[in-house]
Amino acid sequence: MPSPSKLPARFDTDRNLRLLLRANLPVDTVELARYLVGKVIVHDTANGRLSGRIVETEAYPVGDPAGHAFRGRTPRNVSLFLERGHAYVYVAYGASFLLNVSSEKAGVGAGVLLRAIEPLDGIELMDSTGTKKQLDDLGKGPGRLTKALKVDLRQDGADICSASSSLWLAETTRRTGPIGKSVRIGLTQAADRLLRFYERGNKHISGPKRLLKE
Repeated sequence: MPSPSKLPARFDTDRNLRLLLRANLPVDTVELARYLVGKVIVHDTANGRLSGRIVETEAYPVGDPAGHAFRGRTPRNVSLFLERGHAYVYVAYGASFLLNVSSEKAGVGAGVLLRAIEPLDGIELMDSTGTKKQLDDLGKGPGRLTKALKVDLRQDGADICSASSSLWLAETTRRTGPIGKSVRIGLTQAADRLLRFYERGNKHISGPKRLLKE
C-alpha cells in the first residue's frame, strides 16, 4: 500500500473506495445500468460522509418514451444531456427527489435511475432511530435513497466522476452478487422492457417480490 501522500485522489483506505473515472463508465445506457449495481454512491456533506452500495437501477435509454429526454432538452432535464457521469436530480410528484446518472455521449439525452442502496457510511446521519427494520428500508426506493444521502436539487448537474465533487461514484473491492433484471416499476409507457437491474438476494432492493424472478 503506498503512503497516504501518494494515494490517488478519492482513495478510501477504510472501505477501499476508489473514484470511478468517466473512462470506467460504459457509454451505453443499459450497460451502465447493469454496471452500476454493486458500485458505491458517496455524498461528502458538512456533517460527514454518507454512502451506500447501489443495489438497484433502471435504464432509460435513448428514444425511450418513458424517459425524461424523450421530447428533447428542456431547462428541467438539461443535465441528462451532459456527458455520462453527471447527476440528474428532479422532483417526483412534488415530494421526492430522484437521482439519476447521465449516460451516453454529451448532447445525447439518456440516463440511469438509482433505485436503491445498501447504506454504508453515515447511517446515524441517515436515520437516528436505529431499528433493524428502518435500517433495512433507509435506501429502499429512489425517494428514500436521496433522503438518506441528503441529495436534492443542489446536486443536479454535479460531475460525479470528479475528485472535487462532494457527490461521487466509487468502486469497491467487495464482490457484487448475481444480477437480476425485470420490468421497470410504476410505468405506463414501455412498461414491458427488462431495464431494471438489481443484486439478487439483497434485502435493500425495492419493488414487489413478484418482479424478483429474472
